[in-house]
Amino acid sequence: MNHSWPIAERASRFDLGVVHDSLKVPGGMPGLWRCEFPTDRLIWSDAVYDLFGLPRGALITRQDAVRLYAEHSRAAMERLRNHALKHHRGFTLDVELRPVNGGVRWMRLVAAPFFRGGTLTALEGLKFDVSALYR
Repeated sequence: MNHSWPIAERASRFDLGVVHDSLKVPGGMPGLWRCEFPTDRLIWSDAVYDLFGLPRGALITRQDAVRLYAEHSRAAMERLRNHALKHHRGFTLDVELRPVNGGVRWMRLVAAPFFRGGTLTALEGLKFDVSALYR
């Protein structure tokens, strides 16, 4: 799954109940994440650390996190991310991860730009395990 959507659809994409109930994802509730600009500082909920196989609360850079994406997923994510930031759009993408603790995991990434006072200050969204959909 991958697609871009208008930022006006943000409310329908980020209502956790709607997202979780409508997708019936077997991996549990999504993790929340945020990447702040201009520093690329990451803020993750515990569920996101678990997806990446990292200790909860560990300091991780965006570059470190992106290295855990399979190459084809990393390339697709970067293209959609750049498009989202340039055109003020959200996006949804399923990516293949290589978690630190081994194995392969599929993650659904839902992202949207966040603005404060008309200025783009972050990209934020949901990440959740959809591995069962790829078995």
